[in-house]
Amino acid sequence: MKYLLVFLLFLGLSCKSKSNKVEENKPSVFLSTFAYSSNDSTIISVHRGGKGLKKYPENCLETLQFINDSIKGAIYEIDVALTKDSLLVLMHDNAINRTTTGNGKISNFTYKELLAYNLQDDFGNETQFKIPLFKHVLQWAKKNNVILTVDIKRGVSVKKVVNQIKEAQAQDIAVIITYSLDQATAAHKVAPELLLSVSARNEKELDWLIHSGIPTKNMLAFTGTRLSSETFYKKIHSYGIKTILGTLGNLDKQAKAKNDSLYKVWAQMGVDIIATDRPFDAYNAIMN
Repeated sequence: MKYLLVFLLFLGLSCKSKSNKVEENKPSVFLSTFAYSSNDSTIISVHRGGKGLKKYPENCLETLQFINDSIKGAIYEIDVALTKDSLLVLMHDNAINRTTTGNGKISNFTYKELLAYNLQDDFGNETQFKIPLFKHVLQWAKKNNVILTVDIKRGVSVKKVVNQIKEAQAQDIAVIITYSLDQATAAHKVAPELLLSVSARNEKELDWLIHSGIPTKNMLAFTGTRLSSETFYKKIHSYGIKTILGTLGNLDKQAKAKNDSLYKVWAQMGVDIIATDRPFDAYNAIMN
């Protein structure tokens, strides 16, 4: 009888472990909700979580909150770096010089040491905001049903980032950004349940992706920072994949010069997601 009870206990624990594993690797709802549909509205993607805003720095939780109060349905591109004590934080550059009141490589600081410095906006104005932990941003995004596209900086383990997404149970609000076929393949191997932003700037790159073994349902196609042809966008759509155009830089400048009317033109051409440094202007142009 004693051995039977031990066996049943072991069996119960084993089943529970398998159940948790299945749940942990449950496909993100993005794999269906982010499939291309001609009826979907154009989405604004906020580059670096918000740039060029006075009193609101890039890659800052308070900036995400500020923009989200005005632009409903936007998604936020954020950059994830690693501290000396192996904590994931939001930071674009290798060094903290440009975006904080401190100096030096972020990898040379523990998170506690980073808290001694304040974030500053793109105009050099110091704020009282601190470099946020990635896990806190995930928690905020999940609570507010906000989508994040996660740019993993060089030297940071994709697996570490994915594990933190899973720990926060944030698989349904996080997209992993990749820049090459090798990166996309590696990321899919680590996280086959997650949606990936993949680089498809031309026919050749698109063909590589289609024959890569990565399911098309796992893809968002980043077509670069130059406008592609309407025919190319239609071809991507034929695979059920949404398109992302990076208007940051020259295209944002072109749109500004034409009273922002170009954002709507690009949307009509087949751009599903506009990644921009001018989220308020792009959003107003699309909505009006």
